[in-house]
Amino acid sequence: MKFKLLLLLSFIFIVQIHAQDYIFGKIASEEGIEMPEVTVINIRTDERVATNSDGHFMISGRDGDELRFIKSGYERMDKKVTKDNLGAPLNIVLVRQTALIAEVEVKRGLTGDLKIDSKNLNRPKKVEKLTSDLGLYLHQKSDPRIMAAKAGEFVQPKGQGFSIGKAKNKWDDVDLMSYLRESLGDQYFVDLKIEKALIQHFIYYVLKSGFERKQILKFGYCSDADLMRFQRTVLVRVSSYRAPQTQR
Repeated sequence: MKFKLLLLLSFIFIVQIHAQDYIFGKIASEEGIEMPEVTVINIRTDERVATNSDGHFMISGRDGDELRFIKSGYERMDKKVTKDNLGAPLNIVLVRQTALIAEVEVKRGLTGDLKIDSKNLNRPKKVEKLTSDLGLYLHQKSDPRIMAAKAGEFVQPKGQGFSIGKAKNKWDDVDLMSYLRESLGDQYFVDLKIEKALIQHFIYYVLKSGFERKQILKFGYCSDADLMRFQRTVLVRVSSYRAPQTQR
């Protein structure tokens, strides 16, 4: 009898050791926005789940397991599960990845008029071809005889040169516009009732309305604080931008 009781207790003990609990929690961005479609992986079991529209998830696991959180455009995050996580919600914050955008040079300034700006930014095909052909011509090596001094002509001795003027910014407004649109996503502006065709024009409108960006353009880097500052400016300017459209 004692042997059977001992055997039963041993079986219960083994089941308790290998029993699975459930880990649940919520995932949000640095701005506190719930994040759907985040992949949650239990590294030990390779079980995978995705967060719902409110950023919530639930996955089986136990003390000592390692969870991995993956979302396109955000830094990957790993979290070690403790006993405290088995009885309380697990709150995860994902950090946005820093995106580098190629430098683009714009010759003309923006006027704020969509028709005029679209013409200035989208040059005709003839102008594009002429610019391309001119670039190829300028990269060709000149015949040394063309620049050689003529007989009896004074030649200025060569010396070490020097540069003047301010250093060129790493970004311009087009670079910053592209970064803001890619980082926030078109849906952010659509939710503000800005048509997709006008998103680019609206961003330029916000930038030209007094958004301070001198340091951003100089170093070619937009921090999370700058991104949040832009979003606050958007909320202030969106009503004045939509006003002429509603009046029409």
